[in-house]
Amino acid sequence: MSETAAQYLRPALFLDRDGVLNEDQGYVHRWEDFRWIPGAKASVAAFNRAGWLVIVVTNQSGVGRGYYTEAAMHALHARMSEDLAKVGGHVDAFYHAPDHPDAALDAYRHPDPPDRKPNPGMILKALADWPIDRDRSLLIGDKSSDLEAALRAGIRGVLFEGGDLKAFLEAEALFPTSRTA
Repeated sequence: MSETAAQYLRPALFLDRDGVLNEDQGYVHRWEDFRWIPGAKASVAAFNRAGWLVIVVTNQSGVGRGYYTEAAMHALHARMSEDLAKVGGHVDAFYHAPDHPDAALDAYRHPDPPDRKPNPGMILKALADWPIDRDRSLLIGDKSSDLEAALRAGIRGVLFEGGDLKAFLEAEALFPTSRTA
């Protein structure tokens, strides 16, 4: 990559969805059941202001299991985006992995889905789709499979075990304080 091209690369904050952005209540797909993790909206907005890309990478086996449709999931993501906009935040892209080895629906059954974490497919797609500086990027996840996907994609992964996401990122010295991109 040329030096000029490298100037335009931005760090990305990769976020798992359930358990990091919202309370993991099991197969959340309706806005009525969605509850933000404390500090999540403020964190997204802060990384946006700092010039980072914010990308959600979420396993959504509930689609493959037939619990809800991809349309329902996209509708939830649209509502999340609307809510984030109220605090000056946005998600640049949502990547999802509906495939699962035990999917009830044939179209989503795969023995080892390349996009489903711990496989790095969603992250690798984002790295191909966006001008991302891999070395300065970060994934926040709540499961070892999230961290494994980050490792396999060559980015730093950090385990979030609950609580207030903004306070966690501040305590880990990961919260952006100024424009860093």
